[in-house]
Amino acid sequence: MTLNDPLANVFSNILNSEKVGKTEVVIAPSSKLIKQILTLLQDKHYLGGFEEIKDGKGNILVMKLIGAVNNCGVIKPRYSVKLDNYTKYEKRFLPAKGFGILMVSTPKGLMTHEEANEQQLGGRLIAYCY
Repeated sequence: MTLNDPLANVFSNILNSEKVGKTEVVIAPSSKLIKQILTLLQDKHYLGGFEEIKDGKGNILVMKLIGAVNNCGVIKPRYSVKLDNYTKYEKRFLPAKGFGILMVSTPKGLMTHEEANEQQLGGRLIAYCY
């Protein structure tokens, strides 16, 4: 069986494991984008650490959950965002102002919407988490 959207699969696995109360989740396959997003979530204290296990078929990530994720998901279609439109999408995908993060792919790499707004950058919306 092939996956149409591996990133959406990662977020649904995280959300389902958080709801059940598990402390670990296994993610396969991994990619550079998935690792960057998990690192960003780890830096913002939504997830614990993760380790990569090389198996020769796309690698496996074992991630620690700390119970901080209420909801998360990918944003489809990947909307293009200008600098003055962050509040519009913040209202659409996040429950309150200043609560949660939008992950944005910018020319300077993957970052949160707050960091992109500080650096005066636009980009494409990838995912949200709160």
